[in-house]
Amino acid sequence: MIGRIAGALLEKNPPQILIDVGGVGYEVDVPMSTFYNLPANGENVALVTHLVVREDAHLLFGFLTHEERTLFRQLLKISGIGARMALAVLSGLSVSELAQAVALQETARLVKIPGIGKKTAERLLLELKGKLSVGGGGAKVGAGGTAIPDAHDTLSDILNALLALGYSDREALGATKSLPTGIGVSDGIRQALKLLAKA
Repeated sequence: MIGRIAGALLEKNPPQILIDVGGVGYEVDVPMSTFYNLPANGENVALVTHLVVREDAHLLFGFLTHEERTLFRQLLKISGIGARMALAVLSGLSVSELAQAVALQETARLVKIPGIGKKTAERLLLELKGKLSVGGGGAKVGAGGTAIPDAHDTLSDILNALLALGYSDREALGATKSLPTGIGVSDGIRQALKLLAKA
């Protein structure tokens, strides 16, 4: 089991990143909560990880905090929740937001996440009840990058991230059209997810 990975961040293609560890590039899938707080390409990053071994693939999932990984593992224990859906949940809600939704048994917050219907949301809330603590640890806000990215590449990255999270082409395109010009990838994804949550 790979429990932690540390190295130079080579690429960011949400929700996947590439980390160079001693000359070996590891592809790691991360939730948006982690993605927003990653350093710039070329800088060092350390993530706690969870390895999913399937017949056709070995998938490595990375998280900046132990709380995120713990929640990811709890989600995997729930019937009908796979790694991709667990990643989508963590991308749609922070650990504290999910804890709050569970405490208040708010299905409405969960059904806004792509791939989660009313029944899955209800099962998720029931299974997680009493297992999460509400409070502290709000999401950290990363310092915005100074380089101005190419607008086309940025929108394409935001669009790909939304599609990877399970939104339809129509939803993803609609959300990216509403974004201000010159916005960075992380901020763009964050704003698009907020717009989609209101829809």
